[in-house]
Amino acid sequence: MIADILLPEISENVESGDVVKILVSPGDRIEVDQPLIELETEKAVFEVPSTVAGTVSEILVRVGDAVKVSEVLARIDTNSESAGASASAEQKKSSAATAEAKPNRESSKPAVDQVSAAVEKVVATASSSKPAVAPSTDPAPASPTVRRLARELGLDINAVPGTAAGGRISAEDVRAFAKSIIQGAASAGGAGGPAPITLPDFSKFGEIERAPMSKIRQVTARNLARTWNIVPAVTQNDEADITNLETARRKYGPRVSEAGGKLTMTAILLKVCASALERFPEFNASVDIANQEIIYKKYYNIGVAVDTENGLLVPVMRDVIDKNIVDLSVELSQMAARARDRKLTPAEMEGANFTISNLGGIGGTGFSPIVNTPEVAILGVSRGKMTPTYIDGKFEPRLIMPLSLSYDHRAIDGAAAARFLRWICEALEHPILLALDN
Repeated sequence: MIADILLPEISENVESGDVVKILVSPGDRIEVDQPLIELETEKAVFEVPSTVAGTVSEILVRVGDAVKVSEVLARIDTNSESAGASASAEQKKSSAATAEAKPNRESSKPAVDQVSAAVEKVVATASSSKPAVAPSTDPAPASPTVRRLARELGLDINAVPGTAAGGRISAEDVRAFAKSIIQGAASAGGAGGPAPITLPDFSKFGEIERAPMSKIRQVTARNLARTWNIVPAVTQNDEADITNLETARRKYGPRVSEAGGKLTMTAILLKVCASALERFPEFNASVDIANQEIIYKKYYNIGVAVDTENGLLVPVMRDVIDKNIVDLSVELSQMAARARDRKLTPAEMEGANFTISNLGGIGGTGFSPIVNTPEVAILGVSRGKMTPTYIDGKFEPRLIMPLSLSYDHRAIDGAAAARFLRWICEALEHPILLALDN
């Protein structure tokens, strides 16, 4: 029996990816969960495994192909193994259900991306005064595919008027609604934002070379531009005296190494920041402008920016508040290695409430990190420096580490940001504060 291997659902709002490597060939014997291809999405590079055992009959994709969820990647002959035949029947059943739930798009992905970017500009610039989409309490009559299209375009499906029988909402209704928002903004005086900059012909001035942006760079550029448009961000700076902490870090580093991790300042900051988020809940929140609400979260997931050859990736450490520093050090080391090896899954980069970006290993005296919306704050860490500090009538050499907190001013006031960052500094200087306040 021939079993089709489909591209499974990747993660929310990620519906396609590019094939970067094919790991098997026709005629190869494979087992269940053996990787077949390596796929790159906007968020990560990961392996797609086989759901059955058998012999590779056919590979239906090539390196460089863009594939969508539910598209057939390969066919596996499971006749030689009864277990494989049984799994194949289950696979066909699952494939049919997946195909029904996720039919092919009615329009191409590039077109969706273009409309989405335009709608994001309109909503971003208009949301501070009047939300472009008003939510409804009644469920909208629309298929899962149409709902997904609306999410990709940044629309509330409940606000889209349906023109099909019984008021059902079609994909064309969603596109028409998005178009009306863009056109309305343009007629209102260019609320959709400035037009893209037209570049000069640089080749007139000298030799040039063009290179395509990677998917990671594309999504980074899009997300940061969107954040820059909608988040009124402010950066608060402070300094922490980590002289004693650095002594302790070096002393207990070997114990953490024995456990399989590395006791870094970032690992320590994970625990400190989780405690700070618990003490200052306005930083463990998101702004819901459409509903004029602040969403306070009762869990503590923290993203850590990792510099890789392929761009910036932000794996998410989950439930940080419940883990000790040794556990966090081990997990962080593993996550960073997976990020650099391009093995992170999209799910491992979702769900953060707060982000830490540590550039201390590179250098610098301070910077203004961009808030990773829908988070409301991000902590930037720069390199510590020995500084003469006046203490009890004399100067002493102290290791001072600069910290920079960027925050969303819609949710957080300056005084609250100053208190939050000062608490982090004091917790680094006097770790007993963690025990006293928790």
